[in-house]
Amino acid sequence: MIKILMIEDDVELAEILTEYLEQFDMSIIIADDPYIGLSKLKLENFDIVILDLTLPGLDGLEVCKEIRKTSAIPIIISSARHDLTDKVNAFDFGADDYLPKPYNPQELLVRIKSLIRRSEGKVSVADSKNLKKDLVLNEFEHIITLNDQPLNLTVAEYDILSYLIKKEGGAITREELIYNCDAISEDSTNKSIDVIIGRIRTKLGENSKEPKYIHAIRGVGYKLTQ
Repeated sequence: MIKILMIEDDVELAEILTEYLEQFDMSIIIADDPYIGLSKLKLENFDIVILDLTLPGLDGLEVCKEIRKTSAIPIIISSARHDLTDKVNAFDFGADDYLPKPYNPQELLVRIKSLIRRSEGKVSVADSKNLKKDLVLNEFEHIITLNDQPLNLTVAEYDILSYLIKKEGGAITREELIYNCDAISEDSTNKSIDVIIGRIRTKLGENSKEPKYIHAIRGVGYKLTQ
C-alpha cells in the first residue's frame, strides 16, 4: 500500500482526493497545518507528499525546503498559484512535480504512480533520515551549521558556501560563484574568490592540501563533497 502525506488546508478538496485515491490501495494522512505536516513526516514513514503552497502560518515553498533538508521523499506540489515564479521556485527547492489546480483526481493518480516508479531503488525516507551530513544549509534561518554548530560567516562566505552546498558534488567555476553570489561584486577577481574560499576552509577546520569538504579542481574552480 502506498502511504501518502497530504498537506492541504482545503479540507473539502483533501477529502475528495482521499476518497478517490483510496480506491487504488493508497492510504492518505491529511494535515491541514504545515507544522503538523512536518511533524508527521518526522514521526512516520511515507512514500510521497502532496503539498499545497498556500498554507496558514508557513508558505508551502518553505515547507518544501524544510522537507528536503532531511528527506528525499517525492513531493508533488498541488497549488492554485499559477505564477511561473512559484513553479520555478518549487522545483529549485526540491519538488518533483507541480500540478496546478483545478485538476482531475485521475491526473494526480497518474503523477503519483509515475513518481513512485521513479523513486523505486532510491534511498527510502527512513534511510534518508540517517544520511545527516556535516554541513547543513538552513536558508530559512540564514545559517550554515557544521556538525550542528552554527558557523560564524561573513555575508560573502555564507553566499559562496551555501552555493557550493546547493551544487554539492558538481564542479563550480570561480566565475559562476561571482555571478551567482549576491555579496560578491561582478568586478571581483578569481583571486578574491580564492581568498574567501581560504577563509571558509579555515572556519571549517580543514587543510587545503588534504581537504575534506572543499576541493580545488585544477583549471576549473571548486567542488564541495561530504
